[in-house]
Amino acid sequence: MTRTVARWVVERSLHSRGFMAGASLLAAVVYPFLVPNDYFIYVMALAFIYAIASVGLNLILGYTGQLNLAHAGFMAIGAYGLGIMTVDYGIPYWIAFALAGVIAAAMGFLAGLVSLRLRADYFAIFTLCVGIIIWLVIEKWDALTHGVVGIIGIPAPTGIGPIRFDTSISQYYLVLFFLVIALVLMDRIVHSLLGRAFMAIRNGEALAESLGVPLMRTKVTAFVISTAYAGYAGALFAGFVRFIGPAIASEANAFDMIAFILVGGLGTLSGPVIGAILLTWATQSLQFLQDYRLLVFGPLLIVLVMFLPKGIIGTLKARQARDAGARAVAARADAAAAGAATTKPRAPAHA
Repeated sequence: MTRTVARWVVERSLHSRGFMAGASLLAAVVYPFLVPNDYFIYVMALAFIYAIASVGLNLILGYTGQLNLAHAGFMAIGAYGLGIMTVDYGIPYWIAFALAGVIAAAMGFLAGLVSLRLRADYFAIFTLCVGIIIWLVIEKWDALTHGVVGIIGIPAPTGIGPIRFDTSISQYYLVLFFLVIALVLMDRIVHSLLGRAFMAIRNGEALAESLGVPLMRTKVTAFVISTAYAGYAGALFAGFVRFIGPAIASEANAFDMIAFILVGGLGTLSGPVIGAILLTWATQSLQFLQDYRLLVFGPLLIVLVMFLPKGIIGTLKARQARDAGARAVAARADAAAAGAATTKPRAPAHA
């Protein structure tokens, strides 16, 4: 009996979202002490930054059902906002960091007011054009963005009290801190009444509207939150890499973040993180194939869509739900059989 109870506790713990989140966080905390050099720390921190941006994109794409192809452009707005304010105007890092996300969200609000009046493919095409416009502005407006030269010498994050961010490990933990904050906030959002409104729109705009969901206001809210995530991820990227160029706003960067979500799991909280980590490491490991990366990742994505259409996390959740349903059916069948056995009439006793 004790062994059965212990096994049940272990199984419940292993399937607990809190247990998995705690184990993942612990692994991320001890990671810098397990790798041989700073290069591994750098790549993982870079993956975390892209994970923050992808979590934001997943809100508008996975939870609200709107394909935003300008997400890399809003990430670039955050990166260039921090770079211009710190390098050209000498604004302190953390003030510039806070303003960078606000600027990206404000630009997202303006773009959302126009683009979200369109639906489906037209919205995606419009946002693709918005992303190209942002890229062209960054590349051509030399007086503001430094053009194709980019912005060099962006300062690293300044210290907060006794805490300093002048080493790769300290910057890694700073990025990890912001990733945890981003995931906690997103978890609160998607499990709130607002998050249910987002998912109602994803499942059907006509049905959501019939239930009283204000379509335009809700979609613009999702778009603004998504672009704020992108802006803050871009600001982190600028302070971490210390150099930015127009390539950060390219459509290839936007498609990379979409690939992160598809690999990890569309409409899941941890899926974009898993996808960002796996594909960032794959990209870094295949640097010699940089010119042919689309030829490499294209077939991989096709295979993924064919065999894991819900992504890694989505497939695991679907399998867990299917197993839980099968166990529930078996438990009901056993209970019904036990009830039938207890109510079976007994044969009359003979004298």
